[in-house]
Amino acid sequence: MSRQIIALEELHLEQWLPLWQDYLTFYNTHLNDEQIRLFWKRITNPDQTDMFGFAIKIDGQVVGFVHLISHPSMWTNLPYCYLQDLFIDEQFRNQGLATQLIQHCYQICNGKFDRVYWLTQESNITAQYLYDHIASKTGFIQYKKALT
Repeated sequence: MSRQIIALEELHLEQWLPLWQDYLTFYNTHLNDEQIRLFWKRITNPDQTDMFGFAIKIDGQVVGFVHLISHPSMWTNLPYCYLQDLFIDEQFRNQGLATQLIQHCYQICNGKFDRVYWLTQESNITAQYLYDHIASKTGFIQYKKALT
């Protein structure tokens, strides 16, 4: 079984879209086609350096992805890298693929960013088990106010 991590801009929308739809379903949400196409255009545009991502393939099949957003910080000289989305197809979970994607992000971001950080739902115990082994909890609680 061959594993390969590639930049999202090396994929076609149709290769990524089924996984994205599964991810949205997991979070009980929906985005319209226009929003999905806008996001895809942003994250695969090589001239837009503040959004980027990677896919993991097994034997040529895209089975997971990670989406990243960079932003400056008031606290450090280097920017932060926010890991916004991480998803592995259910049939391919528990094979170390999520860890491999996150480790790849660490390698890509090392020297360019102060940190890679992310959020997860407090009910997502499976993900937290992984995250507890590859990162540190910050102790912060997220608040938000929707404006639209």
